Amino acid sequence: MTTMTPARAVLPLQRRVSGTRARLDSTIRLVAGAALWLSLLLVTYWWAAGGGIADLATTVGALTSVGRLTGLVASVLLLAQVVLMARVPALERAFGQDRLARMHRVVGFTGFNLMLAHIVLITWGYAVGSLGAVPGTFWTLMWQDPGMLLAVAGTVCLFLVVGTSIRAARRRIRYESWHLLHLYAYLGVGLALPHQLWTGHEFLASPARTVFWWTAWAVAAGSVLIWRVALPLWRSARHQLKVTSVVAEAPGIASVYMSGRALHRMPVEAGQFFTWRFLGRPGWSRANPFSLSAAPDGRSLRITVQDVGDGSRDVHRLTPGTRVVVEGPYGRMSARARTQRRVAFIGAGVGMAPLRALAEEMSYAPGDAIYVERYGDTPLFAREVDQLCHERGLQVLRLPGHRRADWSWLPHGVAPFSDLDALRGWVPDIAHRDVYVCGPAVWADLVTRDLLASGLPPEQLHVETFAW
Repeated sequence: MTTMTPARAVLPLQRRVSGTRARLDSTIRLVAGAALWLSLLLVTYWWAAGGGIADLATTVGALTSVGRLTGLVASVLLLAQVVLMARVPALERAFGQDRLARMHRVVGFTGFNLMLAHIVLITWGYAVGSLGAVPGTFWTLMWQDPGMLLAVAGTVCLFLVVGTSIRAARRRIRYESWHLLHLYAYLGVGLALPHQLWTGHEFLASPARTVFWWTAWAVAAGSVLIWRVALPLWRSARHQLKVTSVVAEAPGIASVYMSGRALHRMPVEAGQFFTWRFLGRPGWSRANPFSLSAAPDGRSLRITVQDVGDGSRDVHRLTPGTRVVVEGPYGRMSARARTQRRVAFIGAGVGMAPLRALAEEMSYAPGDAIYVERYGDTPLFAREVDQLCHERGLQVLRLPGHRRADWSWLPHGVAPFSDLDALRGWVPDIAHRDVYVCGPAVWADLVTRDLLASGLPPEQLHVETFAW
């Protein structure tokens, strides 16, 4: 455990490293955003240069022309969606999990809607503007044009992904089932490739367009093969992770301890998470995301899991010696995102797991870090947190009990104060700290509301939720 004096010495160095990382992450965000927008502008220019605007003069021409444009834009967005799903480490570190999830949702739904518009408009245009002829025209196109049947199959796959991504549907299925269905997005995009290359004039009209589209496809496919397949297999084979013990922390919550080879070479920080597959049990092929609950020490890893479903329940039954396959590490809720000397950790329930790891690994002077924990009956890691309080000067505020109302993230007992007044009273300088928040999505949204209302700059707020 780090003592007070080294913490003071390390803090300036950590802040300089964080500043360098922040500039690198900012550059990556700028380059990624510019690449997407330039790609959209480029395909739009090619559409216009190919007579897209002139074709708008007639009804039938307008239908097919706008159909081509929506198809081009949808293709770019769907390929971007694949890259976002590929867990590219540079993007994960630069954007963070919650921000990437929001982008993933916006890009995915937009691309899918444009793809549907493309299908409808193109078919309508080929039907010479007659709505009644659209079904027959679609049937003819599907069976006679090369690649169209595969494109229809790809569309069905994307329908499955989008349908199960709607919030109402997501609440009705298990995470493991949703995760498996979500992989159909790769298949859906892949099946569209022959259609685009065989029948898409916009893709093959010039060498520049051909190079652009083949490069885009290669980047998307390469990202998946490297970061979702090759790297996890290589990393798992290299480190040979095995379960060493499972320890109960609280009712329904247990910690899993793992050891392996050369863990000091694993590029992981406190606050990050992996997706885990525990071999030798039913459902091992379905991965579950869990954050580290202890700072990595180069010899072992620890996660802490709450029993909220089949996947997490099975984790509690693991036996020593169980082999582990991992993907990751992922997430930006680490010291990498830090910008201020003082920090605050605010969490609820098992959301304290990554915050407890951060409180252990992060450098801070006594009194510069505050640890706020919301829990029902039993605080997590109470002895470990008390030790950090004694050795590192971590300030601890425990808030037991159930939430006092749906609009509040605080428990009974703080009345008559509002959540915002209570927060300002406990942490008067909250706007001058980096704040790390982890917990259930609805609860975290309420905390975020009050942190921003207290004057905290958005760039100093780092949130991770249980929502998927």
